[in-house]
This record gives sequence, C-alpha cells and structure tokens, in this order.
Amino acid sequence: MTFRDFPAFDESSAPAAARAALTATRQRFGAVPAPVARYASSPALLLTALAGLDSFEKTTLTPLEREVLAMTMGRRNGCHFCLQLHTRLLSSLAADAKLVRALQNGDPLSDARLEALRCFVLALVEHSGDVPRAEWQRFREAGYTHEQALELVLGVGVYTMTTLANRLTETSE
Repeated sequence: MTFRDFPAFDESSAPAAARAALTATRQRFGAVPAPVARYASSPALLLTALAGLDSFEKTTLTPLEREVLAMTMGRRNGCHFCLQLHTRLLSSLAADAKLVRALQNGDPLSDARLEALRCFVLALVEHSGDVPRAEWQRFREAGYTHEQALELVLGVGVYTMTTLANRLTETSE
C-alpha cells in the first residue's frame, strides 16, 4: 500500500525538463519502467540517475560483476523492485541459480572472485570508503584494479540513489 502518492509520469504528463529523457527511455526499452516514471517528479534526479546508470554500464566491469553490485546494493537497501529486476537480468545472463539465490539472500558466493567483489562493495558502504586492509588485499588478489575499485564507487553511488528513490516512491512493480 502506498501513502506517498508519487505520480507515474509519461512523456506527455511529465514536467517539461523530464520529457525527452522519458521518450529516450521508451525508445530504448519499449516502455517507461515504473521507477523512471516516478523519478520524473524531479527531472534533476531522473537525468542524474539515467546518466549514472549509463556510465556504470560503460565501466570495465563485466555485466555479471555489475549485477553482483546491483543485487548487493538492492538487498542491503531493501529495494524489492531492484532484487526482482536484477534477478531477471541475471537470468538473461544465464547466471547460475545458486549464485542468484546467494545474492538474493546476502550469502557468500561460491565464486571467489565475485565474492571478493561483493565483500568489497559491502566494505565500501560499511566503512564509508575507508576499506579495511584485508578487504582491499582480497579484492586486489582477486585480480581487480584500482580503476575497478573506483568504478565500484560509481556503482555504489548510483545504486544508493536509485534504491533509495525506489523505496521513497514506493516502486514495487
């Protein structure tokens, strides 16, 4: 049940500054996803979220690694929409069902490299960027670079913004 009553805009009803972004989103995905329709209440948030997500997709991280971050942040921030969406995206990547379940539950991952990434993401958040030495060493020993560490900061920022916005706007579909 929603009580904040955020409107779900489309290209014709959105504030003028959000219309082009909604049109571009519909052209790219065939529809305007529920969160994006609600983000349009704030064109600034909408444009920043879309640009951030686009930038994160262009990092050196693999699609699977990006999904590990998205699921980790969605679970950590209690974004049920995110967990559902990224579970579907993991399926489209043919991700192992055990990996998906572990990410949904916040359990350790059997893939050591992906587990190092998941733990690094959690350490970034829990320690406000001041990742402890052991987590940093584990991350680096898993083969991740300085560039990828900073790309994960980008991902944490983008997914913090979107998960909190999804919860605030009560996006559940």
